[in-house]
Amino acid sequence: MVEGRDRVAVVTGGTRGIGAAIVRHLLGQGYRVATCGRSAPEAPIAADGREADFDACDIRDAEAVGRWIAAVAARHGRIDLVVNNAGGSPPADAATASPRFSERILHLNLLAPLHVSQAALPHLRAVGGSIVNIASVSAVRPSPGTAVYGAAKAGLVSLTTSLAQEWGPQVRVNAIIVGLIETETAEMTYGTGQAQQRIAASLPLRRMGRGEDVAEAVAFLASPAAAYISGARLEVHGGGERPLFLEIVKENAGAVG
Repeated sequence: MVEGRDRVAVVTGGTRGIGAAIVRHLLGQGYRVATCGRSAPEAPIAADGREADFDACDIRDAEAVGRWIAAVAARHGRIDLVVNNAGGSPPADAATASPRFSERILHLNLLAPLHVSQAALPHLRAVGGSIVNIASVSAVRPSPGTAVYGAAKAGLVSLTTSLAQEWGPQVRVNAIIVGLIETETAEMTYGTGQAQQRIAASLPLRRMGRGEDVAEAVAFLASPAAAYISGARLEVHGGGERPLFLEIVKENAGAVG
């Protein structure tokens, strides 16, 4: 088995939030990690006295992605793991979202992971590596207000299963369905601290997820323990969101008749 210090991971969008947690966790496991973004972080992403490489790269640009992956492979001699983490979307009314907006969301959340995976494929095949795509609960339930994002993430889940079929046995490809996660921008997504507490209380595990929860799942899927797992979607969502109708029923109990 390859020693931890000899494994190389590529993580897109690894400078903040879930991505930074994944980078730090992989560094702690002995990986050499390369990440990217459109602008450098204020401080290097580090763990256990080791730092991740950072390169500026717009992953929506397939040619730029090719140059970045080639540079990482030249620098480190191999690529064992690709984590397609970069993504997201601001809220947008589906009725009025501009074509340019929708295209950019699709490029970031669906096409960019494909570009990165294609560029890294020869290196992954050479070492029997794996790809982990970071998807979302928006892929598997309605996503009002971020409809194009949900559609893109659903496409990413479908892409995962197709690539697992096409690229096996040399390369395993899996997806993580990420639930409601606390990050440094949680207030922008979930509202006030009180609102976040109510959301956490509504989940079966009585808390929102953390970046480390997703990072642990990534490390598992990349490990020998997952050697026979490919084309899978691992749900990291604390048991899932409680259906709204149950709350309505509870609030109106006894009102019938």
